[in-house]
Amino acid sequence: MVYMKKNPAAQALGKLGGKARAKSLSDTQLSEIGKKGAEARASKLSAAERSEIARKAVQARIAKQAQQKRKGGNA
Repeated sequence: MVYMKKNPAAQALGKLGGKARAKSLSDTQLSEIGKKGAEARASKLSAAERSEIARKAVQARIAKQAQQKRKGGNA
């Protein structure tokens, strides 16, 4: 099997492309793009996987609130 080496210059440009584009977009535009990505990802998950992700999110939110209370901040 023959492996072709990737062009380092092309890789560097590719890495810059997303960041450069993101700088030129508004917060609203970035949010819309993110929503499309999240929807595409969620459509590929099973119900059990979605449930697990939601459960972890709730646990993280509760842990964050508990940490803020320990520090004396408002939740």
